[in-house]
Amino acid sequence: MPKTYFIWTIGCQMNSSDSQRVASELERLGYRYIKHYAEADVVVLNTCVVRQSAEDKATGFLWTLKPYKENRPDKVIALMGCLVGVKGGTKLAKAFPHIDVFMPPSDPAPLIDFLLARQGEQADLAFRYQLQDEELPLLLPAHERDRLVAAHVPVVYGCNHVCAYCIIPSRRGRERSRPVGEIVAEIRSLVAQGVREVTLLGQIVDRYGYDVADGPRLPDLLRVVNAIDGLARVRFLTSHPNYMTSELLDALAELPKVCEHIEIPNQSGDEVILQRMKRSYDMATYCRLIEDIRARLPKVSIATDIIVGFPGETEAQFQHSLDYLAQLKLDVCHVAMYSPRDGTVSAKLWPDDVPASEKKRRLDAVNQLQEQIVKEINARLLGQTMEVLVEQKQRNRWQGRTRTNKLVFFEDDTYDWRGKLVNLEITWTGPWSLRGTLPGKTPLVVE
Repeated sequence: MPKTYFIWTIGCQMNSSDSQRVASELERLGYRYIKHYAEADVVVLNTCVVRQSAEDKATGFLWTLKPYKENRPDKVIALMGCLVGVKGGTKLAKAFPHIDVFMPPSDPAPLIDFLLARQGEQADLAFRYQLQDEELPLLLPAHERDRLVAAHVPVVYGCNHVCAYCIIPSRRGRERSRPVGEIVAEIRSLVAQGVREVTLLGQIVDRYGYDVADGPRLPDLLRVVNAIDGLARVRFLTSHPNYMTSELLDALAELPKVCEHIEIPNQSGDEVILQRMKRSYDMATYCRLIEDIRARLPKVSIATDIIVGFPGETEAQFQHSLDYLAQLKLDVCHVAMYSPRDGTVSAKLWPDDVPASEKKRRLDAVNQLQEQIVKEINARLLGQTMEVLVEQKQRNRWQGRTRTNKLVFFEDDTYDWRGKLVNLEITWTGPWSLRGTLPGKTPLVVE
């Protein structure tokens, strides 16, 4: 029987992509995915430390695995991601001696080297590893091949910005852009395995190529990716207001496969808080950018991020964030309560002085406002026909997304729609999803 692996992932889309890369390398070595960590030969934990709650979940799971390792010493436990960071796991090795391998973010090599060196398997596995390496740069797990419709592809690792609240630069290192040829080869391999949509990833994706003298930038990369045969859609995230250039907006307007959806966080609507966050723009600049985006891309949907309870944030300053959300009426607002992280500027300079209960109240207020905003935005789509890329079937309903990243459900038992582009008439709208029907079909019944 083939050896098995299990991967536990928490955190951002970059972590999901990193886990997919680990799975690819394990599949290349002959390992097969299993749903239960207790029976797996290799267990990988891919971690996040952006907030304390994510770190606590990871450490809790590590302790859960300890008795399994004691009962089966040959079981391999690997720790990856921002909990390890780019400096390695020396301190973690003392705290968690049952961990066999520590992997920095986006780097499966330590685990692969460990497995290749075990029990005299090195020669055979190395040969198989090299044999398949050029065929598919990213080999999807067997259970995802010809089933995964949308995938994430990192294009720039790390971050050179030092936002006051963010621990990512110290854990993922400085910016490193991947070569265009490497990115394109990976996307072609994904398309060959059934993927129809890719999302290009970066902590600040707009800064792709900024670390390479006279190198290609994101608009150039988008034009190359847009030309890949078999690929239906292209997205990218996350953007920064300072790098959303006219050239990038031109590419969005011109390239048919690039979707009209932009994630561009502002983090706060208050000028003083923005300065303390070291975001290097003001709200007037952000609002002008939103106006420019909408003027060039009338059908665009825009997402933002907001942090509530940043050190020193008063009720009046929080109200500024609510006021701007009400004014801008964006399609998505990801809201998070501030969590102090050791080593960040904010944790060094200011106490975490907004009570947890007040942070939660502010988070709820943002969500309530945003729910009403999106309900009004989506209501305008009722009766329209929209292109949907179908991703999967759940609870007897097909699920897909519009070009503007709206989640849509529809019913049909006559055809396998997975991976297909379909035009649906929108028959019901809500704040978080839409429902539609195929032309000529009976409209869906609202539950």
